[in-house]
Amino acid sequence: MPLWIDTHCHLDAPEFDADAAQVRASARAAGVHHCVIPAVERANWPAVQALAHAQGDSYALGIHPLYTPRAAMEDLDRLQQALQVARNDPRLVAVGEIGLDGFVSGLDWARQEHFYAAQLRLARDAGLPVILHVRKSADGLLKHLRRMAVPGGIAHAFNGSLQQARAFVDMGFKLGFGGAVTFDRALQLRRLLEWLPADALVLETDAPDIPPHWLYATAAARTAGQPQGRNTPAELPRIGAVVAALRGESVDALARQTTANACAALPRLQALLNTSGVVEAAA
Repeated sequence: MPLWIDTHCHLDAPEFDADAAQVRASARAAGVHHCVIPAVERANWPAVQALAHAQGDSYALGIHPLYTPRAAMEDLDRLQQALQVARNDPRLVAVGEIGLDGFVSGLDWARQEHFYAAQLRLARDAGLPVILHVRKSADGLLKHLRRMAVPGGIAHAFNGSLQQARAFVDMGFKLGFGGAVTFDRALQLRRLLEWLPADALVLETDAPDIPPHWLYATAAARTAGQPQGRNTPAELPRIGAVVAALRGESVDALARQTTANACAALPRLQALLNTSGVVEAAA
C-alpha cells in the first residue's frame, strides 16, 4: 500500500472533537502515515501540540490571517516564546498557518500584513519553514518573502497563476494540492499540475475544509436536506489517485515523490519518518 503524508490537516477542528483518534486511525489504515497539523491562533497552540504527540504526527504554530481581527499584538511575543520553548521538539516542523487572505471581505489588509511579516521574521530567526495561506494573495505573500527570506515551506491550497507558481517554486516552496483539484471544472489547477515539476508538489486534505468532489454537496442540495460529507485525512489516497491520473503517473510513484517533497519542504519530517520506520522519503 502506498504511504502518504497529509501536509495540511486541522485535526483539532471542532468537527473532530468527538472522534479525532478514530479519524486518525482510519486515515492510517488507508495509508496516511503522517499528518501535519497547523495552528490558526494562540488559543489552539496547545491542542495541535497535544494531538501531534498523541497521534505520532507533527505540528506548526502560527496565527492565521482570518484570525488576525481577534489576535492581540502580544500574541506575536507569545509565539516567539512558544517557538523558543518548543525549539527542540522534533514534532514542531514549521511556523503556520500564516499568510494573507484577499477573499474574505472586511479584513484589515494592513493588519494582516503586520502579522504576516512579523511571523516571517520569527520563522527566519527560528530557522523554520512556513506554511502559507494563499487565497487571492499570492503577489502580496511573494512581496514579503522577497524582503524576508525564510527556509522555504509550503504554499497551501495553491490556486494562483502559472507565473505565481513559478515564483514560489523558485523560492524553494512546494505547492499544496487537495480536494479542489478533484473537480472537473478546476481547469487552472489541473493545468498547473501538468506543468509542475515532480519535485514541487505536496498533497493535503485541509480537513475538514475543502472537501473533494465526492463529498461535496451544493448549497441547493444542502437546503434540500442532503448532508455534505465530512472531509478527513483518510480521503488523501483517493485525492492522490486523481492527481496521479492527471499527471500520467503511477499512484506509487506519486506517493513516494510527494513524501520526499514534504520532507524537503519541512526537513524535520524526515527524522520523524525514519524513527517510525518509514524511509521511502530518503529513496
